[in-house]
Amino acid sequence: MDKVNSSVVSEFVLLGLSSSQELQLFFFVFFSVLYVVIVLGNLLIIVTVTSDNSLHSPMYFLLGNLSFVDICQSSFATPKMIADFLTEHKTISFSGCIAQIFFIHLFTGGEMVLFVSMAYDRYVAICKPLHYVVIMSRRTCTVLVMVSWAVGLVHTLSQLSFIMNLPFCGPNVVYSFFCDLPRVTKLACLDSYIIKILIVANSGILSLSTFSLLVGSYIIILVTVWLKSSAAMAKAFSTLAAHITVVILFFGPYIFIYVRSFTTYPVDKLLAVFYTVFTPILNPIIYALRNKRYEGCHEEDYLRPKKISEIPLVRNSLY
Repeated sequence: MDKVNSSVVSEFVLLGLSSSQELQLFFFVFFSVLYVVIVLGNLLIIVTVTSDNSLHSPMYFLLGNLSFVDICQSSFATPKMIADFLTEHKTISFSGCIAQIFFIHLFTGGEMVLFVSMAYDRYVAICKPLHYVVIMSRRTCTVLVMVSWAVGLVHTLSQLSFIMNLPFCGPNVVYSFFCDLPRVTKLACLDSYIIKILIVANSGILSLSTFSLLVGSYIIILVTVWLKSSAAMAKAFSTLAAHITVVILFFGPYIFIYVRSFTTYPVDKLLAVFYTVFTPILNPIIYALRNKRYEGCHEEDYLRPKKISEIPLVRNSLY
């Protein structure tokens, strides 16, 4: 073991999304535009939520933090991917590869918990409306955000602990546009079957448990609203449908890539794009642009302070 315990690979070769020169030029323009929209859209949400007093509420506090995570998640690999479209030899240093693995699991793990926190906020608003102000206090919201970062940090450090001691002494070609854990682990110079099982179990426990909590919360919300009013049920389902779409687009590709055997498929590249690029751009659209209160945050109707009894429960509590 001592002989193979040190890695001799100093860099990895990234194959990117396509080897076609024409497609790479198209991808350069396409993903450059997407990245600018992601950053500006999420920054707009953060600035608006921070500066507008009418949006200083638990759900917008969590939304602002989600936008910040989205900017981080889209930035750990997308700028390099865009730059690589203009270069023929796409490489990344060993330390850079490890850094990408660290950040992807930090941000995705934190975002999963943030999704659950936002679902919990909706659950309290609908199922316990009289206690909403007490339960969803500023302290509670701060704790929820801190827990999301803590879970993301523990998740990524545990994943890195599995791979840091693996020897890389030969193969260095990563069949993706960034260093993802399954593909890098396959390049190790020893049988890493047990480590692969631990990686799958780690990702599986986090992703499946948070996804189950989200589905359970949506079911409880819909049942609660349905018991109150069929019209409210239709409105709630219409609102939640958009949120569920984001959750599926985020969790679906992640679960497919990480919660299965380490057999890789060509479609894995496309799926990785969903939770690194497309989900961060969908969140501003789903959670903000569809929200009437956000759209009209400068209108007189929302600048006037409201009594709790005047607040439309379904619209606000469901974002």
